[in-house]
Amino acid sequence: KDKSMSITNYSMVSEFVFLGLSDSRPMQHFILSWSTISYISIVLGNLLVVFTVTFDSHLHSPMYFLLANLSFMDLCFSTLTVPKMLSGLYSGKNIISFQGCVIQIFILHVLGASEMMLLIAMALDRYVAICKPLNYLTIMSPQMCIWLLVSAWVIGIIHSGFQLAFVAHLHFCGPNEIDSFYCDLPWFIKLACGDTYKLEFIVTANSGIVSMGTFFLLIFSYMFILVTVWKRSSSGLSKAFSTLSAHITVVVLFFGPCIVVYMWPCPTVPVDKFLAILDFLITPLLNPAIYTLRNKDMKMAVKKL
Repeated sequence: KDKSMSITNYSMVSEFVFLGLSDSRPMQHFILSWSTISYISIVLGNLLVVFTVTFDSHLHSPMYFLLANLSFMDLCFSTLTVPKMLSGLYSGKNIISFQGCVIQIFILHVLGASEMMLLIAMALDRYVAICKPLNYLTIMSPQMCIWLLVSAWVIGIIHSGFQLAFVAHLHFCGPNEIDSFYCDLPWFIKLACGDTYKLEFIVTANSGIVSMGTFFLLIFSYMFILVTVWKRSSSGLSKAFSTLSAHITVVVLFFGPCIVVYMWPCPTVPVDKFLAILDFLITPLLNPAIYTLRNKDMKMAVKKL
């Protein structure tokens, strides 16, 4: 009897309840309105970038190919969590099934790691364009661009599978409230039965180290490009910096929240929630704006489209 009871207990959790961003009903109405407008803008902004690059033959170059894929990933990133949050705010039912939560975590980490790899590919593209301009089209050939993109997705899938393999054996026997609006590993592990401190540390450190390592690699590579340009001619430095400033801004916006969530030992819930909004509602909105407004070719192409 005891055995059957413990099995029942372990299989009790079939769904999780999101506590969302606020308990206050007026605040929920404000979040619903603002998030709906933001999400529509994200969809329109990122689709505009994808369609502009696809249909304008002047933009069929490696830089714009990678940029269109970044916009596609940003759109997927927001679509993974925001519509679910909006339907929860509208209906008052903030529930996700156990399987839904696991799928959300898996896709979240696939997209996160793939976008990191894509940002590395974009840094490589700028390095070749600025430091080896004569060999640019030879090095950044269409085959190379496809290879970089496929590698980004494959690394994302491997990273996410590796993360979920750690938590596959966990049992859930009661607590099912997630104090956020989406599923991620730190909260998922906290709800499991038994002592999960070690596992929490391994999984969080894995994502944290990947985020930190990639962030510093990117910042170092952009600094290396600027120093290389400065050594050649100080007049070219301002042009290179204006080209790279958009990339650096996007890198800081993307990695900032990742590093804080995974490397800060005990972030407070309001900080976590603010960073989640930054990741899913603000960064995907800013990325197309940053790249489009700072680029003459993109501005012209958008006007034509």
